[in-house]
Amino acid sequence: MEIPVIDFSKLESENRGEAMALLHEACEKWGFFMIENHGIDQELTQKVKQLMNLHYEENMKSNFYDSETAKTLANNEYISSKDWESTFFVWHRPNSNINELSLSKDLSKMMDAYIDQLIKLAERLSELMCENLGIQKNSIMEAFAGGRGPSVGTKVAIYPECPRPELIRGLREHTDAGGIIVLLQDDQVPGLEFFKDGKWEKIPPSKNDRIFVNIGDQVEILSNGTYKSALHRVMAMKDGSRLSIATFYNPAGDAIISPSPKLLLPTRFRFQDYLDLYTKTKFEDKGLRFESMKSMENGH
Repeated sequence: MEIPVIDFSKLESENRGEAMALLHEACEKWGFFMIENHGIDQELTQKVKQLMNLHYEENMKSNFYDSETAKTLANNEYISSKDWESTFFVWHRPNSNINELSLSKDLSKMMDAYIDQLIKLAERLSELMCENLGIQKNSIMEAFAGGRGPSVGTKVAIYPECPRPELIRGLREHTDAGGIIVLLQDDQVPGLEFFKDGKWEKIPPSKNDRIFVNIGDQVEILSNGTYKSALHRVMAMKDGSRLSIATFYNPAGDAIISPSPKLLLPTRFRFQDYLDLYTKTKFEDKGLRFESMKSMENGH
């Protein structure tokens, strides 16, 4: 099964409609997709990945293999309560904690530059989703803003080589709680899997500077279920460690999330009232009829 790939360069060409239709289908039927020609600086992303791998080797690897999680494999029993990952979290917005972490100056500088570009990409994705949903293009951004703007953070994870991958997951099955997740992942080692149509689909490593995107629970709620957050997991791998740099473009903690009113169907009406309106508007657009029913519901 071919994962949808959205070519952002088409959004500025005569093929824009084709790209927008593919994006809508990916959000509606998949909950995940890849994007290419996205405008994120390739040298910057490669440098971030290189420095992150170096940070893991120098500061995290030995501690992980000395951890209780690693030692538990010796019991030869399946471990259902832990994940085979070495990880840390970087906050970017509304406040950054990057200077509080033990990252090199080069890595901190590169990470900040990368995130500046990535936030613009997430905002553009939100606008494109809104356009496809037929709502105001800033609806997601406004819904996520709360009092201080959206919450943006990055989970950096290494899924180390695992001698017994059949005994543990790299990361257990889940959907993401937040909004739009933009993933800069390993270009060599696989392991990420998404659930679609009753089976697990293997996500290949990101080649040719592609970036992986998936939808979180809040976009599903805001879209009134039109767009779907997808169940996913990471498998532990025997050959090679896998890098994952997942940035979450999420609502602020105080943001009030609800479906966009324009996407809600009318509720709590008498069927006879609907029939009365239907007889007058049978051959007109159904959507306008629904909007009229919602206005009646609100006392207009």
